[in-house]
Order: sequence, then structure tokens, then C-alpha cells
Amino acid sequence: MTTLAPRVVLVTRQSEYEALLAAHATRGQAEFFLSTRGQRIVEVEARHVQQVRAIAEAKRKVPADWSLAEVQREDLDRFLFTANDIVVALGQDGLVANLAKYLAGQPVIGVALDPARSEGILTRHTLDGLDRLLASVEGNDAPTEARTMVEAKSSEGTRLTALNELFLGHRSHQSARYVLEHGGEEEFQSSSGVIVSTGTGLSGWARSILTATGSAATIGATDPRAVFLSREPWPSRTSGCKLRQGEIASGAELRIVSRIDTGGVIFADGIEQDFLAFDWGVRVDVRIADRTLNMVLDRPRGRR
Repeated sequence: MTTLAPRVVLVTRQSEYEALLAAHATRGQAEFFLSTRGQRIVEVEARHVQQVRAIAEAKRKVPADWSLAEVQREDLDRFLFTANDIVVALGQDGLVANLAKYLAGQPVIGVALDPARSEGILTRHTLDGLDRLLASVEGNDAPTEARTMVEAKSSEGTRLTALNELFLGHRSHQSARYVLEHGGEEEFQSSSGVIVSTGTGLSGWARSILTATGSAATIGATDPRAVFLSREPWPSRTSGCKLRQGEIASGAELRIVSRIDTGGVIFADGIEQDFLAFDWGVRVDVRIADRTLNMVLDRPRGRR
């Protein structure tokens, strides 16, 4: 931190109610839309009111002499974070993953909007303790957990990092063709794409793939390792499935060369609109990223 007063960046996402109004223009039309599907708008409104109140409460926790900025998930790719920021993600775990690739070491406080609906893996804090946590971070008295991230570097000179996982494949999730190189072996594959997951990501998309295939992977959130998983690789005369799963250690790389005519993409942590092109001939090297996501923990240093 610098000698300047910190800036708190409050990150949220659009509520379900706001999304409905954006799609249907008026409350009445949104109510009718939900009623045709056996749902009630009052329940959606109640969650929206809860979110509005939570955002207001979070703002009140910020010291008066500090700066405050707000950004929604949809605008993260256009927001400029600074080295003096303390980032507060107010929502569910996925929101923290969504913002991770836009940061460069800033401390992140994950706050559950509704603890009853959050897994609490990345949003482990409540609003009640937010002022105390902000003071601890500002006073350099807040322990952090450096969660491992992965990075994709393409032969086009572009890069993308992820906290949970990278997806490499076709934008429509149809069959993707590519050459995969790992551990001195090479294989041409045709699959639904490749997922590269960190230890943090093993609680999300990768977990569903491992469960469906009866496989397993054990990587801690701070371990400098990742696992790659080919989704439904198709064995044929020309394509194989031998390299369907493997580990990427620190200092090692997974190389994938696209054989997708058009529509090949690489995106991170579920944000599909912010992607790298992965069309025919593009080579991508995936490795453990130099940067980490610095999650603020509960206990100040020296206190048990």
C-alpha cells in the first residue's frame, strides 16, 4: 500500500430483477413473463432489495476519507484498477473468479451477499466485519492467501489468466480439433474442448467433469499446479483420447495447437465475451501464472 488513502473498489453484478427489467422494459411485462413460467416476481424483487441494501451497507463501512469506486461484473474489462485499491467483491463465489484476471496483486475481500446461498469458498466474509477487515488491510495486518492462477499465451502475442479455469475450444462448445502436447507426448484430439483448472477451480466446472468421468485430482488452492481435462475426447482413426487428463507443474507447460477453422476461443472463469481467438494454426502455451489472487483471510496476523 502507498501513503495515499486507499480506494475501495466495490464489485457487484446485476441483480436478477435488473436483468429482467433490461430484457422486458417494465415491471408488468417482467411479471407476466415470469408468471407464464410459474414464477413470482415478488421473490425476485425481494432478492433485489436485499442486494440494494447490502450495497448501501458496504458503502457505509468505507471510511469517509477514503475513495470509493463501483463496478459491475459486466464492465470489468473496461475498468482500470490501481495499485492502491482494496477490492470488495459483494456477491457469490463466482464474482471473485470473474474479476481475478483483471487484478495485479490487489487484496480482495470476498463478501457473501446472502450467506445462505453462497458456498463461502471465495466469499467467506459477512458485511458485519467489513469495516474491521478494511482497517486491517490498510494497516498491513490482514493475512492473505495467494491463490494460484493459470495463464494462456498464444502465438498471436496475446495472454489471458484465470483463477478457476481456462476453456480452450469452440465458442459454441461443439467439436473442437487440436493437437495437444504434454510431457513429451503429442496427440490429435477431437473433443468438446479442454479445461485447465487450478486448485480453486476444482470446486467448480472441473469438479463436474471429474465426477462425470469418475476421475480425481487433488490440488490445493495455493499449490503451484494445475490440471488439464479434455472434455469427451472422441477416439477415431485420426483422433485419440490417451492424453485426456494430466497435471501442469510449476515451470512446465501444456501446448495446444488449434485445428479449428473458425470459432475457436479461449476464455477464463466463465466470461465468454472476453476471449482470445483460437482458430486454425494458433499455438497456445498454458502455464502457472506469475500473478496470484490475494484473498484476505479472517484472522489478523499473530492472533489465533
